[in-house]
Amino acid sequence: MTTLVTGATGFVGSHVARQLAAACESVRVLVRANSRRQTLDGVSVEWAEGDLRDEASLDRALRGVRRVYHVAADYRLWAKHPQEIYENNVTGTKNLLAAALRARVERFVYTSTVATIAVPRGSTLPDESNRASVDEMVGNYKKSKLLAEQEALRAAHEGLPVVIVNPTTPVGPGDWKPTPTGRIILDFLLGRMPAYVDTGLNFVAVEDAARGHLLAAERGKIGERYLLGGKNMTLKELLDTLGRITGLAAPTRQIPHGVALMAAYADAAFSRARGREPRIPVEGVRIARHKMFVNDARARRELGYDSTPVEAALERAVNWYRENGYAGTPQRVQVTRASAA
Repeated sequence: MTTLVTGATGFVGSHVARQLAAACESVRVLVRANSRRQTLDGVSVEWAEGDLRDEASLDRALRGVRRVYHVAADYRLWAKHPQEIYENNVTGTKNLLAAALRARVERFVYTSTVATIAVPRGSTLPDESNRASVDEMVGNYKKSKLLAEQEALRAAHEGLPVVIVNPTTPVGPGDWKPTPTGRIILDFLLGRMPAYVDTGLNFVAVEDAARGHLLAAERGKIGERYLLGGKNMTLKELLDTLGRITGLAAPTRQIPHGVALMAAYADAAFSRARGREPRIPVEGVRIARHKMFVNDARARRELGYDSTPVEAALERAVNWYRENGYAGTPQRVQVTRASAA
């Protein structure tokens, strides 16, 4: 059975491709001509050059394919040309869904995001029953992912066997870009985080999120969504955990959201004048106004999904960044009782 994976050179997608290959599946990955392919070194995959905006290339990539994992996403909290985010996430997804329908694939797993679910609804933790509107999405990334998810649901109603997964915040090795979450870890390692805001996320080991994709393909119900989560943690708890893992001092000063937002706007203005990407994305600060905690019981119940300790995943992430020269001289942290707890 040939399986197509999009986004296989990215963080979550590379782990999906690795797990599929380890299960002895024939894996084909859709990549642009200039994609960074080192992320799949040593993995047996077939490379199919193409672009989600090029429908003919999608038809070629889907020949003989029975399953699709559409993991690719434009995960930016800032873009000089925001329309690119919608072209990649919404138009690209529509194109691939249409091509998969033409190819009559047997299963299509679409990777959405926790952001389309983790919208405050009173005192209960959000779960897959939460239905958000575009107006509730903060920023272009979130809006584009909700619109793309709606396209996936529409395709499911039209007969394409689509299952949707909503990973929370993945952490672990291989976040080469890095993602916005990876930048938090890297900023901590580099001593660039003197303070924090009162926010929180659900963190999951990237390997667990990838395994949840495979479970969704096997056991997921068509047209349904599944949160792939791990542990609800405040940002302060995350930083304290990183402190225990690395021996570095975690910040102790909390700053109000208003102050952080002012700093983000000032950074945006300075960065625009310098023609570079801001270090403090305004969207990121706006997103942090509420804690994105969730209840992921459905995936555990229906898919047999389980998660491993996030603390161990954070340790793997720290080691990977240090071994690959992101945080100064390559080195490795020692496993300690505190960091493994």
